[in-house]
Amino acid sequence: MKILAWLTSLLYPEKCILCGSVLKKAEIDMCHSCRKQTEECPASKVKIPFLDSWTALWYYEGNVRRSLLRYKFYGRQNYGQSYGRLLAMKLLREDKGDYDFVTWIPISDQRRRKRGFDQVELLAKSVSAESGIPMMATMKKLRHNKPQSGITGYAQRRANVLGVYEILRRVDVKEKRILLLDDILTTGATAGEAARVLLTAGAKEVHLAVIATANRENKAER
Repeated sequence: MKILAWLTSLLYPEKCILCGSVLKKAEIDMCHSCRKQTEECPASKVKIPFLDSWTALWYYEGNVRRSLLRYKFYGRQNYGQSYGRLLAMKLLREDKGDYDFVTWIPISDQRRRKRGFDQVELLAKSVSAESGIPMMATMKKLRHNKPQSGITGYAQRRANVLGVYEILRRVDVKEKRILLLDDILTTGATAGEAARVLLTAGAKEVHLAVIATANRENKAER
């Protein structure tokens, strides 16, 4: 087994999830250079409708953007475990308190079939495993709407996601404090709609955590 592990590490060495360089023995998930140079997004005080709080690991730019594109569109599913580990550590540092469970904003069935996986569900599995917070699916997406990335302006994005999510049958979120996950936050329209659905179903609080925010000024567009 040790020989097999050695051969595997030789043929498929662990690489930095951001820059793609081969990791040294003491490095995990990210190389030392990326850990030093990649700016972590500070905890935000900017309010997004229906969310009690939100936080992001990084800004959606440079190597972070390229990493997320590889994750979503080029089969780097293993990144989900690393993202989840890093996000769980950030949540622990921010000490936001206890959550009843972690859930995620689902993609459409059509997009899942095309992609082969739900990238945010993988993130949720990792965050749950690393943090010890139970994981639970709570919503389904009712229709395959246009990608938010191709729409500009908060009002247009809000209209595009209005009514696309529905609470799953036999799911009880009443009086629950929920950690909601997504991969990228831009204007907050998608996350706000998902949070609205959870609150309408009786959730007490909904807090969002994402891998990256696309707004460098850390301001959600109204």
